[in-house]
Amino acid sequence: MRYAIAAVAAVLSLAAGAAHAETLKYSAALTGAQEVPANTKAGKGSVTATLDTVTKVFDYSATYAGLSGPATAAHFHGPAPATANAPPTVPVASPASPIKGAATLTDAQIADLKAGLWYFNVHSAAHPGGELRGQLKAADMAHSH
Repeated sequence: MRYAIAAVAAVLSLAAGAAHAETLKYSAALTGAQEVPANTKAGKGSVTATLDTVTKVFDYSATYAGLSGPATAAHFHGPAPATANAPPTVPVASPASPIKGAATLTDAQIADLKAGLWYFNVHSAAHPGGELRGQLKAADMAHSH
């Protein structure tokens, strides 16, 4: 009987621990002016994302409008500051707005994201290097319960 009570207590404590996972929130405004090199296109957009620090699942959504033509690709890139370019880290299955998706990140990717070294950009035929870009910034560091 003692063993059964201990087992139930262990399961309950694990469940309670999982309920207190930290969710980090990120956001960025997408503009041509943030591209490297910058462009003067009128398109605009936004991206929001959350990271569950326990499961390492990165959920994201993005919307945009006003591109010079259809989006040919969209990705999260890093690590790079706002003044530099970097390779894609998380590809997006379909670049058409609105975009929604999720990915499980590595510890190195999480460290870069937390350090502000990730950006999101949307590519077009006229701007194969990217037409819209936004550097991800922590939106709210509050714990979710």
